[in-house]
Amino acid sequence: MPLFNIQPSTFNSMQFYLGCAVWAYKDWVGDLFPAGSRSADFLRLYGRRLTAVEGNTTFYATPSPEVVSRWAAETPDTFRFCLKLPRAVSHAGPLVAQVAAARAFVERVAPLGERLGPFFLQLPPGYGPAQRGDLARFLEGWPREHPLAVELRHADWYAPAHEQRAMELLGRLGIGRVVMDVRPIRQADDAGELLDGARERKPDVPMHPLRSGGMAMVRYIGHPDPARNDAWLDEWAPRIAAWLAEGTAVYCFMHCPDESRSPALCRAIQRRLLALGAVPPLPWDTLAEAPPDAPPEQLSLF
Repeated sequence: MPLFNIQPSTFNSMQFYLGCAVWAYKDWVGDLFPAGSRSADFLRLYGRRLTAVEGNTTFYATPSPEVVSRWAAETPDTFRFCLKLPRAVSHAGPLVAQVAAARAFVERVAPLGERLGPFFLQLPPGYGPAQRGDLARFLEGWPREHPLAVELRHADWYAPAHEQRAMELLGRLGIGRVVMDVRPIRQADDAGELLDGARERKPDVPMHPLRSGGMAMVRYIGHPDPARNDAWLDEWAPRIAAWLAEGTAVYCFMHCPDESRSPALCRAIQRRLLALGAVPPLPWDTLAEAPPDAPPEQLSLF
């Protein structure tokens, strides 16, 4: 029996967005980016291959108005930035005290216009259900015209009673839930500096594929060995396809402890979704299908 009952004719494939945690990674040159690419061209090139980015950079620094304008100019209007709220908002004590700062951040990046996907609030590991009232007051002060998704990192949120209350809160306010899948690195039986470091940084939480706010934001933490991801991606593809068929907007971000392998994980889930007829080709696929005698992609000199 299939895991999900999917009717391909009902897919809303224009609501699927796929990308990595960052757009600028030098070891993607010669793979995701053409050989010889300059760092100044990375965002433009990334936006011609993938359709979204998680935007971890804004966790550490708020971009200037000039930088925001450049981001908009270098990406197509179909591209989506899912920007993480600054740590000065999410990791500086009670959230309710940071409502004004959160709104100021939204105003700063608002010139991205239609390129703005859901914002992303990553709660600190120590922020648990005891702070649910604070979380509620913050979310009630969030500007509703801008979608937001919340990542719960404290293990107690995943207890049935606490999770039910959290989902009721998110659903009442139209806020999304971030689904983190750390199984590929947690259930692997190998060790090493790379994997051990990833396990230390990522929360050890169960994968609960829950949705709210009309969206699903998936953060998949892949194993550096491509073959070790096959079973997990085989599970994820029909789930994503079913969500799309139901009208849910899906933002899927592929991570890997070895960041050089993240684009390949994007390729891997995209291939599975294409096989299901669930999504259109990536811009990356269109580039890959250029005729052999097509001129090489030119990079801007300015």
